[in-house]
Amino acid sequence: MDLVKHTGGCHCGAVRFEVWSSPDLHVFHCNCSICTKKQNHHFIVPKNNFTLLQGLDNLTTYTFNTHMAKHTFCKTCGVQSFYTPRSNPDGYGVAPHCLDPGTVHSVTVEKFCGEKWEESMQAHKTIRDMSKHVAGPQLRETE
Repeated sequence: MDLVKHTGGCHCGAVRFEVWSSPDLHVFHCNCSICTKKQNHHFIVPKNNFTLLQGLDNLTTYTFNTHMAKHTFCKTCGVQSFYTPRSNPDGYGVAPHCLDPGTVHSVTVEKFCGEKWEESMQAHKTIRDMSKHVAGPQLRETE
């Protein structure tokens, strides 16, 4: 699978990141309580495919319930451009709408029933693997 470098960030520009992922994004639309309130749509990448370029000191984190998910957001504008999902604590969930234009070719949206999180995780066969590093991905710069 070819990976491209996407860049993105929050609304005010204090938080900036780059992420290596496919140009064809597999995005989850979750209906758990917090994803519903925030309209949190995200794609999952391994931690080593994500680099925070600036804004560490401008991030704050919200947790609840199991405290496994780390909902990070900008202290200035409030935008969550990425977070650590409960499903993949070894990766990041990245908001596709926070990516800079020009590197995404397509978006496929999969509904995930976060209201029945444990059942949904048990039934989903690939979500945990989405944050695992795949040896030897081909990385290419986008224009």
